[in-house]
Amino acid sequence: MSDHSAWDEAVSRFAGINGSYYRRAFRRIGERRGYVPSFNVAAALFGPVWFGGRRLWSAFWPVLVADLLAAVLIAFALSGGASGEQGARADRLATLAATRLAEARTANDADPGSAMAKSLTRSAAALEQAAKDARQAAEDARSGASLIVAIGGGLLLLARLAAGGLADHIAERRFREWRLEGDAGKAGFSLLHAAGAAGLLAVFVPIVFLHFADRTLFDAVPSDPAWNSAAAARLNAGVAAVSGAASPVAGRLTAAIDAMLGLMEGILTGTPWPVVMAVILALAWQLAGFRVFLLTFVAVSYLAILGYWEKSMQTVALLGTAALISVAIGIPLGVLCGYNRRVAAVMRPLLDFMQTMPAFVYLIPVIALFGIGKPSGIIATVIFGIPPVVRLTALGIASVPAAVREAAVAFGASRTFILFRIDLPTAAPSIMAGVSQTILMCLSMVVIAALIGAKGLGEDVLHALQYAAQGQGLLAGLAILLCAIVLDRIVQGRQSP
Repeated sequence: MSDHSAWDEAVSRFAGINGSYYRRAFRRIGERRGYVPSFNVAAALFGPVWFGGRRLWSAFWPVLVADLLAAVLIAFALSGGASGEQGARADRLATLAATRLAEARTANDADPGSAMAKSLTRSAAALEQAAKDARQAAEDARSGASLIVAIGGGLLLLARLAAGGLADHIAERRFREWRLEGDAGKAGFSLLHAAGAAGLLAVFVPIVFLHFADRTLFDAVPSDPAWNSAAAARLNAGVAAVSGAASPVAGRLTAAIDAMLGLMEGILTGTPWPVVMAVILALAWQLAGFRVFLLTFVAVSYLAILGYWEKSMQTVALLGTAALISVAIGIPLGVLCGYNRRVAAVMRPLLDFMQTMPAFVYLIPVIALFGIGKPSGIIATVIFGIPPVVRLTALGIASVPAAVREAAVAFGASRTFILFRIDLPTAAPSIMAGVSQTILMCLSMVVIAALIGAKGLGEDVLHALQYAAQGQGLLAGLAILLCAIVLDRIVQGRQSP
């Protein structure tokens, strides 16, 4: 059998239905580079049903969403659009205006020219004008319904034209993948999947039209408030039980963090400010060079001149404690994840949870376990800041070339030697990037940590938010920004741009 005949047979097995059409279309697409004009009438007519039957899911969902969006626009316009709401509002205002006018007449009959009668008359006139404006808005919305129908129809037509013009190209790409992989599940036309796609349309489109025909039909999700209350009560009991059981350990952990924070804060705030400032500038020069030294000088001058020096040192102490704990836990954990894929698979959803969960949510169990104060702020900051150093350390360890390790093993190197003399130095750029990201993530928590008793610059930003002191908030925010920039440049060292 010739290669041409084998190719034709493969296309026929892949297409399943109307194989001759797809042989011509695939041959035309394969002979030329770039986009080749082609239009699949079946894909244009049946849209998501065709893509579902072909199991081309990357195109199925966009076409389905476009169809549903067009249905929403058309149903919204046919139901009157916003004119129904405006008309109901106009009727309510007209009823209220009539009531207010009757009250004004009664007051005027009782005491002609009284202030109450005049006030009620003005109120009735204002309500009548508002009702007229609402009716005019309803008329404008009703006149715009035809435009919305045209937009919905145009969207549907455009989506189907795009589906027809791209269907053969998407199917041809899937055919090439099928020939390489030999996956029988990607060949042929699946009537079951096509029926499923058609069922989705048969369910969703009527629901859309029924909803706009009667806005109260699917207005609210059916729920039972008692379920929420019962679940919250169980969680309260669970948190109380865990808090009571963990109170001895939590107390010792709080004391340890408090002692560490007190030592660092005492060093930064108790030492005379010229000494601390000189040490910071010397570190900037030594570790990162002259440009970062100038940046650090500008930053510390800003903090000192505007009176933020002591609070910035409190913030640095809070940040330093949280960052040290994060790095001390994160680097060994990242090394373990880099060596062991199972541990990495277990840690990945936990790290995702720690980064995506809003900080205000996990402040609740932290407060329940550790109370209000600086240690709780540090623990919340550690939870938020530890994922970057774990991820980037694991990435750095996993990226060490296997040939380097094999050469070390061939020369008789131990596991400890490989870890400390090969893997960690090779992965050092990635690890330092993780440390820098952790520091910045921890610094971004200072305002949130101020909500539970942490001091520092976050307290000034919090007060500015409470009392709408825009200037004070901007000055404190700029101080936090300068601290972040300086710390990031010093940690990155001479590799910083």
